[in-house]
Amino acid sequence: MNSRLKELSSLPLPEKVQLVEDLWDNIAAELEAMPLSEELKAEMDRRLQEYLKDPSSALTLEEVQARMRKRK
Repeated sequence: MNSRLKELSSLPLPEKVQLVEDLWDNIAAELEAMPLSEELKAEMDRRLQEYLKDPSSALTLEEVQARMRKRK
């Protein structure tokens, strides 16, 4: 464990949670600023068109979670 992690590990739980939230917000902001590749844009468009043609082909959150649990 590096020294920075040791120092952070000694923080009270509420401070750790706040730190994680702040870090996640920072990561999300950086990701939003990153441009999408043309390949990724095309794939997202393809998936959207597929969904719009047949919304019943999409899975619910519960179905996705159930599939993930089965893979464990």
